[in-house]
Amino acid sequence: MITDRVVVTGLGAVTPIGNNLNDYWTALQQGGCGAGPITKMDASRYRTRFACEVKGFQPSEYMDLKEIKSLDLYAQYAIAAASQAVEQAGIKGVIKDPYRAGVIFASGVGGLLTLQDEVIQYAKSDFKPRFSPHLITKMISNIAAGIIGIRFDLRGPNYGTVSACASSAHAISDAFNLIRLRKADLFIVGGSEASINPVGLGGFSCMRALSENNDNPQIASRPFDKDRDGFVLGEGAGALVLESLEHAKSRNAPIFAELVGCGMTADAFHATLPHPEGRSIFQAMARALDDAGVLTEQVDYVNLHGTSTPAGDPPELSAVQKLFQNNLEKLHVSATKSMTGHLLGAAGAIEAVATVLTIRDGIIPPTINTCNIDPKIEVKVDLTLGKAVKKEVKMALCNNFGFGGQNASLLFKKFEG
Repeated sequence: MITDRVVVTGLGAVTPIGNNLNDYWTALQQGGCGAGPITKMDASRYRTRFACEVKGFQPSEYMDLKEIKSLDLYAQYAIAAASQAVEQAGIKGVIKDPYRAGVIFASGVGGLLTLQDEVIQYAKSDFKPRFSPHLITKMISNIAAGIIGIRFDLRGPNYGTVSACASSAHAISDAFNLIRLRKADLFIVGGSEASINPVGLGGFSCMRALSENNDNPQIASRPFDKDRDGFVLGEGAGALVLESLEHAKSRNAPIFAELVGCGMTADAFHATLPHPEGRSIFQAMARALDDAGVLTEQVDYVNLHGTSTPAGDPPELSAVQKLFQNNLEKLHVSATKSMTGHLLGAAGAIEAVATVLTIRDGIIPPTINTCNIDPKIEVKVDLTLGKAVKKEVKMALCNNFGFGGQNASLLFKKFEG
């Protein structure tokens, strides 16, 4: 029997527009953009030569040199975001039963940089089988969850989720359901990605998924614009602390919002393209609302997946407008990837964080760079273009969809006792 309510008590973020929660949220409200020429590698021979990089990240603020050397960058981002969330939630040292506290942390590709570097060294050594003893533990996409569990002595369910760009949303959904089923009291959840490297950039570029607006990277991510030409690669991590309401109240925890529903579906259509009618996107959102017993008229805001791709934007907006057809005058939507770029497996986490903050502060972050709406897209809803909007938000949906046709929607609510 599902009985427990689930609340959000801690948040953390390492993003291209801010390496902590306050900086991230301030930049979102101001319409800041994290895109610029790539500095992590020589991208001069690539079709796309810009990305949304994390800037000024100092792993030594969160771990010692030995740990830094033993972890891929994606795991370093994860530890940083999780540490921020743990500090805000105030859970360190106060969990009475560590077997009822767990970690579910996502990554779309895990330690891609580590794997790339090891393969390069393998080739340079004339293919002699000499590899780093840290190769496997740095590469695997579940290691972030494992290390976070070790760091905070959380001995409950611990694993990673992998579903491309829906990975974090699935991690949050899993934790939500486990708490509701009383299998655990608390989870650190989220996702992390660090794919701005030759393999990551080259792979996405060769499949023509990325924007090639090299002359104007700051305006390249422009969801629903007629000149959009692909997503902008991003990196970073987001983390949330989820608790049962009973557990949170027992320790007088800060409560930022309540997670009340989730919906998960599959397109069963194509490896990389969404179904053009958005049929399963519609169902993911509808099932999240049904899970919570919420009417469409009660929803104030949708944080869109909104990747700025020609194929991806129209079906999502169509599905949103179909589902909320009786609520379009009241509803606001926005695509925060216009500012952060696409963080792949971490997208769902940083966007869930943004959705919670939207509810907490009553500020809807904007969709930036969208100046000329694609005439092929019928827009019936407020896209929150250009500037943030001050408005009370009691109920908000957060969408994420991944290659493979894997969809997840999360429904957050203003906490009311």
